[in-house]
Amino acid sequence: QVQLVESGGGLVQAGGSLRLSCTASRSILSINTMGWYRQAPGKQRELVATTTSGGSTNYADSVKGRFTISRDNAKNTVYLQMNSLKPEDTARYYCTAVLYAQSWGQGTQVTVSS
Repeated sequence: QVQLVESGGGLVQAGGSLRLSCTASRSILSINTMGWYRQAPGKQRELVATTTSGGSTNYADSVKGRFTISRDNAKNTVYLQMNSLKPEDTARYYCTAVLYAQSWGQGTQVTVSS
């Protein structure tokens, strides 16, 4: 099991940027898949982006070209750089890691005003 702590959320105007961070309680070198999901009020949790230890990335169509996921193994941290934010990006963003079982962080709120 791995504990995950997210940070970096906040309130931003449409067109702005935010960078989310997810720091793990252990080395992420052995964690093959880490990623970000989001959940807006009244909606199901949805995949935003994932990254693997081999460097592969995957993005939801709705964020392609605007969001970038990256990982810093030395800092045990995964980042989500979010540019050109839209009001529909407003949600609680959750970090996840798959190591034997799937672990989740508590989430960080992102609110984009129009």
